[in-house]
Amino acid sequence: MSDLRSIDAPTLKQKLDRGEAVLIDIRESDEHAREHIVGARLAPLSAIDAHDFDGDHGKIAVFHCKSGMRTQANAAKLLSKGFAEAYCLQGGIEAWKAAGFPVHTNAKAPLEIMRQVQIAAGSLVIIGVALGWFVNPVFFALSAFVGAGLTFAGVTGWCGMAMLLKAMPWNRADVAL
Repeated sequence: MSDLRSIDAPTLKQKLDRGEAVLIDIRESDEHAREHIVGARLAPLSAIDAHDFDGDHGKIAVFHCKSGMRTQANAAKLLSKGFAEAYCLQGGIEAWKAAGFPVHTNAKAPLEIMRQVQIAAGSLVIIGVALGWFVNPVFFALSAFVGAGLTFAGVTGWCGMAMLLKAMPWNRADVAL
């Protein structure tokens, strides 16, 4: 079995209220800090370990992300964490919110790193094109450099811009809390 079965938000809410399930947020800590389902346990996909749940293996595991896509894409990894029964929250946290269930939101937490990368990269491309068009064609190289960096990040999984942005003062853990 390589797919997680889906569970909808109202059914999950009933199971959580009865203490039958444990809800596991597989998003990264920056996403969780900004917004999370009340009562969800954070276990980022990048560092998830079966021992994170030693006391919960008797319960139903329900994994969630933002929309459910990341959870299903990593189903095999999540199914290997030792739960007898595991599900994916259909539609992720977005479906949970749409059903009117509580989420904790921290508007002071910084935007997720990937959104910051998208904003920075997009802005640099626009600036490079504008400067290339209005000032000097050599500025088109800025857009090419950003495009090459994004391609490299997609191929290797390592993003220099994300690493740089994580080091910025607004992304430090003490500020986000």
